Amino acid sequence: MNNTTYRSFDPWRPSPVKETVRKQTTETHYFNIDEVSYESNDGKQFTRYCIQPNSGDAVAVLAVTDDGRIPLVEQYRIASHRWTLEIPGGHAKNRDEQPADVARRKLADEAGFTAAHLTQFARFLNTPSYSTQHTAIFYATGLTPADRQSIGPETPRSDVRLVSVDEAYQMVINGTIVDAKTIIAILRLKSGSLDNVTD
Repeated sequence: MNNTTYRSFDPWRPSPVKETVRKQTTETHYFNIDEVSYESNDGKQFTRYCIQPNSGDAVAVLAVTDDGRIPLVEQYRIASHRWTLEIPGGHAKNRDEQPADVARRKLADEAGFTAAHLTQFARFLNTPSYSTQHTAIFYATGLTPADRQSIGPETPRSDVRLVSVDEAYQMVINGTIVDAKTIIAILRLKSGSLDNVTD
């Protein structure tokens, strides 16, 4: 094992590139796409496309029933042309909807539950190479049934599977669950790091 001591990691140290031109190319409800030109320290010019969310963080909800099961939503994802198993999640309807309110809405609409306790426990960058979008993950307990709603034309009426923590973990390990927010949430739960999380 190498015992070399490295400098402390500083995510905010000076940038190795300078932004020279930014032009918006696409605007949607959820995000905008900018074409951005840069100049590197050695004078080279290059262009990248960057996604800027315009409705706040994406939100996801790791819910656990009183008998220790996690609701996973079957969703058809157009971009990847496949079905996925995911914890409930989504975006704000407008800039005024707060992340916890989005979490409550998506938990009810997609999984069919309301929660007595809801606490944010993680926040991560989805794709830092080309997007500034973060996802905030909430932990929901004290669940009671709620009316579900249609979650979109891709999956008008999704199925919900209630699985144990061990079953969910095995689906992460064997590659059945491939959605990043769901993997992060299940691994955090399985590690025991959410045992003392409260609202």
